[in-house]
Amino acid sequence: MTTTSEQKNADATRTDVRFDSHGEECGAWLYRPAGEGPFPVVVMCHGLGAVREMRLDANARRFAEAGIAALNFTYRHFGDSDGEPRQLLDIAEQHDDIEAAIKYVRSLDFVDSDRVALFGSSFGGGNAISVGARHRDLSAIVVQCPFTDGPASSGTLGPLSTIKIGARALADTALGAIGRGPVYALLAGERGDPAMMTAHDVVDGYLGLVPEGFDHDNRVAARIALRIMFERPGRRMKDLNCPTLICACEKDTVAPYKPTAKYAAKAPNVELKSYPVGHFDIYVGEPFERAVSDQIEFLTRNLSV
Repeated sequence: MTTTSEQKNADATRTDVRFDSHGEECGAWLYRPAGEGPFPVVVMCHGLGAVREMRLDANARRFAEAGIAALNFTYRHFGDSDGEPRQLLDIAEQHDDIEAAIKYVRSLDFVDSDRVALFGSSFGGGNAISVGARHRDLSAIVVQCPFTDGPASSGTLGPLSTIKIGARALADTALGAIGRGPVYALLAGERGDPAMMTAHDVVDGYLGLVPEGFDHDNRVAARIALRIMFERPGRRMKDLNCPTLICACEKDTVAPYKPTAKYAAKAPNVELKSYPVGHFDIYVGEPFERAVSDQIEFLTRNLSV
């Protein structure tokens, strides 16, 4: 572990750290509550192509102020984390990064290793469900605006974007097989662009999460589009054995609400809370305040804070 900088206020300390994942390092912010501990901890998994700077720091800060440590990290291949080629999204690797993050927080002397939770947002919500379903030792899981159904999400692109992203995905897959590429697609784009997300609220919503002056790469290796079409992490909800909170957006244009609600209804350990907002609204303003309050109540109850 490498520590590079620290920020403090009366209720929490944020430290810039790095942890190992399969011989490479992930950049992260570690939030420690005030006091002696040991504290419960939440590992935070961000969305499609997103990095730790894109608003989950707001959730992490609020959790720490409530007495819950948090690790907000960036997956390999993105942001300031290691990994080549850049902007490569490999689902199995992202799951490995989450496992490495869990192992890292459990090694910290101020953390109670028996009270560990996962938090996943958007695509990271699907990751948190998938990783959580194979863990029998987590205390809680929280996901917001989660990616649960690849066919439903792929269906939001529109025909022209689907054709364009499909062509790039096939080219990237073929070049990747011979060690060349990547061929990139946009993460957020307008309708008709070769982009992973093209709904009307995507460009302002997704890029609006990027801090002013931060240099965010709005691209991803296009091969992931072929995988996403067939991913259904929502099916794993029924396998979750710890209390799980799903914060779903009823007007979600990226991860449609109906499949998520359907999966949640069949899962015995899942509590569903619905909000009458869009996918990106839950990160900011009044919808954020409502959701983060619900999340803190759920986590403090299930982590015995």
